[in-house]
Amino acid sequence: MTLLTVWPDTDPGAVELRSEEAGEIADVLKQFGVRFQRWELKELPADASPDDVLAAYRAEVAEVIDAEGYIKVDAAVMAPRDDDPEWAQQARAAREKFLSEHTHDDDEDRFFARGAGVFYLHIGTKVYAVLCEAGDLLSVPANTTHWFDMGTRPDFVAIRFFHDEDGWVGDFCGTDTAQRFASFDELMASR
Repeated sequence: MTLLTVWPDTDPGAVELRSEEAGEIADVLKQFGVRFQRWELKELPADASPDDVLAAYRAEVAEVIDAEGYIKVDAAVMAPRDDDPEWAQQARAAREKFLSEHTHDDDEDRFFARGAGVFYLHIGTKVYAVLCEAGDLLSVPANTTHWFDMGTRPDFVAIRFFHDEDGWVGDFCGTDTAQRFASFDELMASR
């Protein structure tokens, strides 16, 4: 189940809101132009490829493309491979890349077909952590300051939508805000 946690950006110990109610989460995020939806999950093979994921959600992807004008769609598959030290190194590098506040020139739309990840949105004087799980679609508007945490052992399948080839490139803010708030692992453990 999705979890929204809101803190003042100056006090990560002062939770102002914690909700797992989808309607409340959507209402809170809508005021900032952030779209949150739940999709019905499709059956995927255990070793689903990006093509398998896109084929399973073909109709839903087509609706988003029609509504939002995306030109590129892909599926990111992150699955733990405990017997592969290279995978562990690549996972750490991928996680660290997005654990700093950044913006994008494009919207960041992600649908979680499996697993989970947390988008932290730094809007005004608050931080909104949206722990997305399987079935969640989150659309973060362009130029919204945010960071993403996939945990120390990434395990998710996400469909990603882009308006252009370079829209996902991050413009990093150079702050330490992300390091002060509860991590993916801590939020998951708190449930």
